[in-house]
Parts: sequence; C-alpha cells; structure tokens
Amino acid sequence: MTISAVEIDVPSAEGVTVTEDTLTVDLSDGRTISVPLVWFPRLIRSTPEERNNWRLIGRGHGIHWEDIDEDISVEGLLAGKPSGESQASFKKWLSQRASRLTNR
Repeated sequence: MTISAVEIDVPSAEGVTVTEDTLTVDLSDGRTISVPLVWFPRLIRSTPEERNNWRLIGRGHGIHWEDIDEDISVEGLLAGKPSGESQASFKKWLSQRASRLTNR
C-alpha cells in the first residue's frame, strides 16, 4: 500500500487588523481568519501604534511587527497555533521592553 501526501496550497495574507483583543487576517483565497490576541503575548502587551506597525513578509506568508520583534505565519494561524515563544524568552523581552520604556 502506498500513501501519498496531500499538498496544501497555503493562501497569503493581504491585510491585517489588530484590535484590543483580536488579530484578523484577510487571505488571498477570500477567507478572513480571526484569532484571540492573547495567543500572542507580545501583541497583547503592545501599544495600538506598535500593533498597527506591521508588514507582510515572505510574499504574504507571514506578518512582521518591527517594534515588538514578532513574526506570525499564515500557516500557523490556519493550523490554530498560538505563539510558541518560551516563557524565558518572553520574560527577557518584557524586561528589555520595560528598560526601553523607562529610558524614554
């Protein structure tokens, strides 16, 4: 018996909206996907200005937020995967962020 892998064509992101509690991504295949912002600790802790400072990367297969150093893939969103960042990494980011905000 042979098993063949099904190749899935992942749509690209075309637009992104971030509210106080939701990340919404418009996809090239006409779908819109929304996930809770609490899935992404850096986004939930960011300011509205930082949340709105995003750009598409990899021809729309990912979204990057420069101000908070966050990258989210469309494939991960479609698979229902929240942030995979470790607690240690997130705590380090929070500490660095607090230092930057204090020194402003």
